[in-house]
Amino acid sequence: MTAAIDTLIMYFQYPFVVNAIIVGVLIALCSSMLGVTLVLKRYSFIGDGLSHVAFGAMAVAAVAGFTDDMPFILLVTTAFAILLLRTGQNAKIKGDAAIAMISVGALAVGYLLMNVFSSSANISGDVCTTLFGSTSILTLTKGQVWMCGVLSAVVIGVFVVFYNKIFAVTFDETFARAVGTPVGTYNLLLAVLIAVIIVLAMNLVGSLLISALVIFPALSAMRVFSSFRAVILCSAVFSVACALFGILLSILAGTPVGATVVIIDMLAFAVFYGMGALLQKR
Repeated sequence: MTAAIDTLIMYFQYPFVVNAIIVGVLIALCSSMLGVTLVLKRYSFIGDGLSHVAFGAMAVAAVAGFTDDMPFILLVTTAFAILLLRTGQNAKIKGDAAIAMISVGALAVGYLLMNVFSSSANISGDVCTTLFGSTSILTLTKGQVWMCGVLSAVVIGVFVVFYNKIFAVTFDETFARAVGTPVGTYNLLLAVLIAVIIVLAMNLVGSLLISALVIFPALSAMRVFSSFRAVILCSAVFSVACALFGILLSILAGTPVGATVVIIDMLAFAVFYGMGALLQKR
Protein backbone atom coordinates (compact mmCIF):
# COMPACT_ATOMS: atom_id res chain seq x y z
CA MET A 1 0.00 0.00 0.00
CA THR A 2 2.80 2.38 0.93
CA ALA A 3 4.65 1.51 -2.27
CA ALA A 4 1.54 2.32 -4.34
CA ILE A 5 1.15 5.69 -2.62
CA ASP A 6 4.83 6.49 -3.19
CA THR A 7 4.43 5.56 -6.86
CA LEU A 8 1.40 7.83 -7.23
CA ILE A 9 3.24 10.71 -5.55
CA MET A 10 6.08 10.21 -8.01
CA TYR A 11 3.69 10.21 -10.99
CA PHE A 12 1.92 13.36 -9.75
CA GLN A 13 5.17 15.22 -10.31
CA TYR A 14 4.71 14.79 -14.06
CA PRO A 15 2.46 17.37 -15.77
CA PHE A 16 0.99 14.82 -18.20
CA VAL A 17 -0.48 12.81 -15.32
CA VAL A 18 -2.05 15.91 -13.78
CA ASN A 19 -3.44 16.90 -17.19
CA ALA A 20 -4.94 13.44 -17.65
CA ILE A 21 -6.66 13.58 -14.27
CA ILE A 22 -8.04 17.08 -14.89
CA VAL A 23 -9.45 16.11 -18.28
CA GLY A 24 -10.80 12.79 -17.01
CA VAL A 25 -12.60 14.41 -14.09
CA LEU A 26 -14.11 17.14 -16.28
CA ILE A 27 -15.34 14.65 -18.87
CA ALA A 28 -16.80 12.39 -16.19
CA LEU A 29 -18.59 15.31 -14.56
CA CYS A 30 -20.15 16.59 -17.79
CA SER A 31 -21.16 13.15 -19.07
CA SER A 32 -22.82 12.24 -15.78
CA MET A 33 -24.92 15.41 -15.68
CA LEU A 34 -26.18 14.97 -19.22
CA GLY A 35 -26.48 11.21 -18.76
CA VAL A 36 -29.33 11.55 -16.27
CA THR A 37 -31.39 13.53 -18.76
CA LEU A 38 -30.57 11.19 -21.65
CA VAL A 39 -31.48 8.08 -19.65
CA LEU A 40 -34.77 9.58 -18.44
CA LYS A 41 -35.65 10.67 -21.98
CA ARG A 42 -34.64 7.23 -23.31
CA TYR A 43 -31.95 8.77 -25.49
CA SER A 44 -29.19 6.59 -24.02
CA PHE A 45 -28.12 5.14 -27.35
CA ILE A 46 -27.54 8.55 -28.90
CA GLY A 47 -24.16 8.55 -27.16
CA ASP A 48 -23.24 5.28 -28.80
CA GLY A 49 -24.37 6.49 -32.21
CA LEU A 50 -22.50 9.78 -31.98
CA SER A 51 -19.34 8.02 -30.79
CA HIS A 52 -19.32 6.06 -34.05
CA VAL A 53 -19.84 9.28 -35.98
CA ALA A 54 -16.86 10.76 -34.14
CA PHE A 55 -14.81 7.71 -35.13
CA GLY A 56 -15.72 8.27 -38.80
CA ALA A 57 -14.88 11.98 -38.53
CA MET A 58 -11.54 11.12 -36.94
CA ALA A 59 -10.74 8.82 -39.86
CA VAL A 60 -11.60 11.55 -42.35
CA ALA A 61 -9.43 14.02 -40.46
CA ALA A 62 -6.54 11.55 -40.43
CA VAL A 63 -6.81 10.97 -44.19
CA ALA A 64 -7.04 14.72 -44.82
CA GLY A 65 -3.93 15.25 -42.72
CA PHE A 66 -5.39 17.69 -40.21
CA THR A 67 -2.84 18.62 -37.56
CA ASP A 68 -5.59 19.41 -35.04
CA ASP A 69 -8.58 17.19 -35.71
CA MET A 70 -10.71 18.06 -32.67
CA PRO A 71 -12.52 21.11 -34.19
CA PHE A 72 -13.41 19.08 -37.31
CA ILE A 73 -14.61 16.08 -35.29
CA LEU A 74 -16.64 18.38 -33.03
CA LEU A 75 -18.28 20.08 -36.01
CA VAL A 76 -19.21 16.80 -37.73
CA THR A 77 -20.46 15.14 -34.54
CA THR A 78 -22.59 18.18 -33.65
CA ALA A 79 -24.08 18.24 -37.15
CA PHE A 80 -25.02 14.57 -36.88
CA ALA A 81 -26.44 15.11 -33.40
CA ILE A 82 -28.83 17.66 -34.90
CA LEU A 83 -29.58 15.31 -37.79
CA LEU A 84 -30.34 12.47 -35.39
CA LEU A 85 -32.74 14.67 -33.48
CA ARG A 86 -34.54 15.79 -36.62
CA THR A 87 -34.63 12.29 -38.12
CA GLY A 88 -35.82 10.78 -34.85
CA GLN A 89 -38.87 13.04 -34.97
CA ASN A 90 -39.75 11.73 -38.43
CA ALA A 91 -42.70 9.34 -38.33
CA LYS A 92 -41.16 7.24 -41.12
CA ILE A 93 -37.78 6.73 -39.40
CA LYS A 94 -37.94 6.24 -35.65
CA GLY A 95 -35.18 7.47 -33.36
CA ASP A 96 -33.62 4.07 -32.65
CA ALA A 97 -33.58 3.18 -36.36
CA ALA A 98 -31.96 6.49 -37.25
CA ILE A 99 -29.26 5.99 -34.62
CA ALA A 100 -28.58 2.46 -35.89
CA MET A 101 -28.32 3.61 -39.51
CA ILE A 102 -25.98 6.51 -38.83
CA SER A 103 -23.94 4.55 -36.28
CA VAL A 104 -23.21 1.58 -38.54
CA GLY A 105 -22.68 3.79 -41.59
CA ALA A 106 -20.16 6.06 -39.84
CA LEU A 107 -18.29 3.10 -38.39
CA ALA A 108 -18.04 1.44 -41.80
CA VAL A 109 -16.89 4.63 -43.53
CA GLY A 110 -14.27 5.28 -40.85
CA TYR A 111 -12.84 1.77 -41.00
CA LEU A 112 -12.83 1.78 -44.81
CA LEU A 113 -10.95 5.08 -44.97
CA MET A 114 -8.41 3.94 -42.40
CA ASN A 115 -7.74 0.79 -44.46
CA VAL A 116 -7.63 2.41 -47.91
CA PHE A 117 -5.79 5.64 -47.17
CA SER A 118 -3.91 5.06 -43.92
CA SER A 119 -0.12 5.29 -44.06
CA SER A 120 0.26 3.38 -40.81
CA ALA A 121 1.69 -0.13 -40.83
CA ASN A 122 -0.52 -1.18 -37.92
CA ILE A 123 -4.05 -0.41 -39.01
CA SER A 124 -5.65 -2.94 -36.66
CA GLY A 125 -3.82 -1.39 -33.73
CA ASP A 126 -4.88 2.12 -34.72
CA VAL A 127 -8.53 1.06 -35.03
CA CYS A 128 -8.48 -0.81 -31.73
CA THR A 129 -6.87 2.18 -30.03
CA THR A 130 -9.48 4.57 -31.38
CA LEU A 131 -12.42 2.33 -30.50
CA PHE A 132 -11.37 1.21 -27.04
CA GLY A 133 -9.17 4.06 -25.87
CA SER A 134 -5.46 4.13 -25.26
CA THR A 135 -2.82 6.07 -23.40
CA SER A 136 -3.57 9.14 -25.54
CA ILE A 137 -5.06 10.86 -22.51
CA LEU A 138 -1.57 10.73 -21.00
CA THR A 139 -0.12 12.60 -23.99
CA LEU A 140 -2.51 15.54 -24.12
CA THR A 141 -1.03 18.89 -25.08
CA LYS A 142 -1.59 22.01 -23.03
CA GLY A 143 -3.86 23.35 -25.78
CA GLN A 144 -6.04 20.24 -25.66
CA VAL A 145 -6.32 20.49 -21.89
CA TRP A 146 -7.39 24.14 -22.16
CA MET A 147 -9.91 23.31 -24.89
CA CYS A 148 -11.36 20.53 -22.74
CA GLY A 149 -11.55 22.87 -19.76
CA VAL A 150 -13.33 25.60 -21.72
CA LEU A 151 -15.81 23.24 -23.39
CA SER A 152 -16.53 21.48 -20.09
CA ALA A 153 -17.14 24.83 -18.41
CA VAL A 154 -19.56 25.76 -21.21
CA VAL A 155 -21.44 22.45 -20.86
CA ILE A 156 -21.71 22.75 -17.08
CA GLY A 157 -22.66 26.43 -17.29
CA VAL A 158 -25.40 25.83 -19.85
CA PHE A 159 -26.79 22.93 -17.82
CA VAL A 160 -26.90 25.03 -14.63
CA VAL A 161 -28.39 28.12 -16.31
CA PHE A 162 -31.12 26.14 -18.09
CA TYR A 163 -31.59 23.57 -15.33
CA ASN A 164 -35.32 24.30 -14.82
CA LYS A 165 -36.08 24.14 -18.55
CA ILE A 166 -34.10 20.93 -18.98
CA PHE A 167 -35.96 19.46 -16.00
CA ALA A 168 -39.31 20.35 -17.58
CA VAL A 169 -38.39 18.99 -21.00
CA THR A 170 -36.97 15.81 -19.48
CA PHE A 171 -40.10 14.78 -17.56
CA ASP A 172 -43.05 16.13 -19.55
CA GLU A 173 -42.51 17.55 -23.02
CA THR A 174 -46.26 17.89 -23.60
CA PHE A 175 -46.77 20.08 -20.53
CA ALA A 176 -43.62 22.08 -21.25
CA ARG A 177 -44.83 22.75 -24.78
CA ALA A 178 -48.28 23.72 -23.45
CA VAL A 179 -46.82 26.40 -21.17
CA GLY A 180 -44.79 27.90 -24.00
CA THR A 181 -41.41 26.24 -23.52
CA PRO A 182 -39.58 25.82 -26.85
CA VAL A 183 -39.12 22.06 -26.44
CA GLY A 184 -37.41 21.62 -29.80
CA THR A 185 -34.79 24.22 -28.94
CA TYR A 186 -33.89 22.56 -25.65
CA ASN A 187 -33.78 19.11 -27.21
CA LEU A 188 -31.43 20.57 -29.81
CA LEU A 189 -29.33 22.10 -27.04
CA LEU A 190 -29.05 18.71 -25.32
CA ALA A 191 -28.00 17.08 -28.58
CA VAL A 192 -25.25 19.65 -29.12
CA LEU A 193 -24.00 19.30 -25.53
CA ILE A 194 -23.79 15.52 -25.72
CA ALA A 195 -21.92 15.83 -29.03
CA VAL A 196 -19.32 17.99 -27.28
CA ILE A 197 -18.95 15.43 -24.49
CA ILE A 198 -18.61 12.54 -26.96
CA VAL A 199 -15.72 14.24 -28.74
CA LEU A 200 -13.97 15.05 -25.46
CA ALA A 201 -14.49 11.55 -24.07
CA MET A 202 -12.86 9.80 -27.03
CA ASN A 203 -9.44 10.58 -25.56
CA LEU A 204 -10.47 8.95 -22.28
CA VAL A 205 -12.35 5.75 -23.10
CA GLY A 206 -12.48 5.45 -26.89
CA SER A 207 -15.49 5.42 -29.20
CA LEU A 208 -17.12 2.16 -28.13
CA LEU A 209 -16.96 2.75 -24.37
CA ILE A 210 -18.28 6.31 -24.23
CA SER A 211 -21.85 5.23 -23.47
CA ALA A 212 -20.62 3.75 -20.18
CA LEU A 213 -19.72 7.22 -18.89
CA VAL A 214 -23.22 8.40 -19.76
CA ILE A 215 -25.29 5.44 -18.58
CA PHE A 216 -23.67 3.86 -15.51
CA PRO A 217 -23.53 6.95 -13.24
CA ALA A 218 -27.15 7.86 -14.01
CA LEU A 219 -28.50 4.34 -13.48
CA SER A 220 -26.48 3.91 -10.30
CA ALA A 221 -27.78 7.16 -8.78
CA MET A 222 -31.36 6.25 -9.72
CA ARG A 223 -31.09 3.04 -7.71
CA VAL A 224 -30.63 5.03 -4.50
CA PHE A 225 -32.28 8.43 -5.03
CA SER A 226 -35.60 9.47 -6.52
CA SER A 227 -35.48 13.26 -6.89
CA PHE A 228 -33.96 14.75 -10.04
CA ARG A 229 -31.56 17.05 -8.18
CA ALA A 230 -30.33 14.27 -5.87
CA VAL A 231 -29.80 11.94 -8.84
CA ILE A 232 -27.81 14.63 -10.68
CA LEU A 233 -25.55 15.28 -7.67
CA CYS A 234 -25.04 11.60 -6.88
CA SER A 235 -24.35 10.80 -10.53
CA ALA A 236 -21.73 13.55 -10.69
CA VAL A 237 -19.93 12.38 -7.54
CA PHE A 238 -20.15 8.74 -8.68
CA SER A 239 -18.74 9.47 -12.12
CA VAL A 240 -15.90 11.71 -10.93
CA ALA A 241 -14.86 9.23 -8.22
CA CYS A 242 -14.87 6.28 -10.64
CA ALA A 243 -12.96 8.20 -13.30
CA LEU A 244 -10.35 9.37 -10.81
CA PHE A 245 -9.89 5.92 -9.28
CA GLY A 246 -9.85 4.27 -12.72
CA ILE A 247 -7.16 6.60 -14.07
CA LEU A 248 -4.97 6.16 -11.01
CA LEU A 249 -5.43 2.38 -11.10
CA SER A 250 -4.56 2.22 -14.79
CA ILE A 251 -1.37 4.20 -14.16
CA LEU A 252 -0.34 1.85 -11.35
CA ALA A 253 -1.34 -1.39 -13.09
CA GLY A 254 -0.42 -0.38 -16.64
CA THR A 255 -3.90 -1.24 -17.94
CA PRO A 256 -5.86 0.64 -20.66
CA VAL A 257 -7.35 3.80 -19.18
CA GLY A 258 -10.76 3.57 -20.83
CA ALA A 259 -11.42 -0.07 -20.05
CA THR A 260 -10.25 0.38 -16.45
CA VAL A 261 -12.59 3.32 -15.87
CA VAL A 262 -15.54 1.41 -17.33
CA ILE A 263 -14.80 -1.66 -15.18
CA ILE A 264 -14.75 0.56 -12.08
CA ASP A 265 -18.09 2.05 -13.18
CA MET A 266 -19.54 -1.45 -13.52
CA LEU A 267 -18.34 -2.56 -10.09
CA ALA A 268 -19.67 0.62 -8.48
CA PHE A 269 -23.01 0.11 -10.25
CA ALA A 270 -23.21 -3.37 -8.73
CA VAL A 271 -22.69 -1.84 -5.27
CA PHE A 272 -25.39 0.79 -5.86
CA TYR A 273 -27.73 -1.86 -7.25
CA GLY A 274 -27.35 -3.81 -4.02
CA MET A 275 -27.90 -0.66 -1.95
CA GLY A 276 -31.06 0.06 -3.90
CA ALA A 277 -32.37 -3.45 -3.29
CA LEU A 278 -31.76 -3.09 0.46
CA LEU A 279 -33.51 0.29 0.58
CA GLN A 280 -36.56 -1.08 -1.22
CA LYS A 281 -36.96 -3.81 1.41
CA ARG A 282 -37.26 -1.27 4.21
